[in-house]
Amino acid sequence: MIPGGQPNMQQLLQQAQKMQQDLAAAQQELAETPVEGSAGGGLVKATVNGSGELKGLVIDPKAVDPEAGSAEENAETLADLVLAAVRDANASAQQLQQEKLGPLAQGLGGGGIPGLPF
Repeated sequence: MIPGGQPNMQQLLQQAQKMQQDLAAAQQELAETPVEGSAGGGLVKATVNGSGELKGLVIDPKAVDPEAGSAEENAETLADLVLAAVRDANASAQQLQQEKLGPLAQGLGGGGIPGLPF
């Protein structure tokens, strides 16, 4: 701090720039991290990146059982399994986001830089 209680603006700007770089690096790492979710005891597996973007979907052929009912019922069951697997993967991605970005967000909001909205 400069005498008189005024913050050193150069130092504050450097801190803000470092936080921004750290945040960008964490976001890039999330975008490259695969996260998997599943449903139906593993019959359907969804892979998303740490940002929640769907990257892959694997459906075990056993999930489509022609003996288990009408084609309409099978389609509904399969759709439910896909939704559940994607939701499971996204929940894991959100947890990963919290782990990676939580400390950075606390740094930005925890007494951070006067006059800035975060």
